[in-house]
Amino acid sequence: MGEGKEPIFRYGETEIQYLKQRDPKLGAIIDQIGPIERTVDDDLFSAIVHHIVGQQISTKAQQTIWRRMREDLGEINAETILAAGTERLQGFGMTFKKVEYIEDCARKAASGELDLEQLPQCSDKEIIDQLVSLKGIGVWTAEMILLFCLQRPDVFSYGDLAILRGLRMVYHHRKIDRKLFEKYRRRFSPYGSVASLYLWAVAGGAVEGMKDYAPKQANPQRTKSKTPRTQARK
Repeated sequence: MGEGKEPIFRYGETEIQYLKQRDPKLGAIIDQIGPIERTVDDDLFSAIVHHIVGQQISTKAQQTIWRRMREDLGEINAETILAAGTERLQGFGMTFKKVEYIEDCARKAASGELDLEQLPQCSDKEIIDQLVSLKGIGVWTAEMILLFCLQRPDVFSYGDLAILRGLRMVYHHRKIDRKLFEKYRRRFSPYGSVASLYLWAVAGGAVEGMKDYAPKQANPQRTKSKTPRTQARK
């Protein structure tokens, strides 16, 4: 890896060949799209803060706030967050509630209540359980940290709207309920993370001519559009 180059999610032929053998439709998508390079943040505290910053705002807004934080604070860790203080953190463009979440995480990391050294040694479930105990962290955010920080190989999130959209597009389903989702999760396991990368790409329009088979809304003009819940925005 060259100096200054951001790390990317690691996968290779083992994962690709497994998924292609398990699911020819996904295999065809993999061949069409080719390798996907997705950046990761391999610092756990930084990743937690980054995901809190990005909740319920656009990718552009998240990138702007994150750039301001990096330029002003330098390294993003518990010490720099606590030293900055609430007012300074809000000045980067975050809501008071997000600053509260970030400061709470920093205090717990500084005190050792959140053991950032030990946490990566835990199972996926144990990590999710610990992360969701933090203010502002739900299951979906915890799953994205598993994938885009800890690079766990089998993250496949039912809470991610773009993954559900990708499944509908590839397999021509009108709806993905939990039972159907679990069928695909088992099929792609133990490499659900790589399947997620390709389904995010499909949902984002990477394969020309594919459409979403979800039923159309009766009164679309009265329904506010929502951004797909996905971390395919890094």
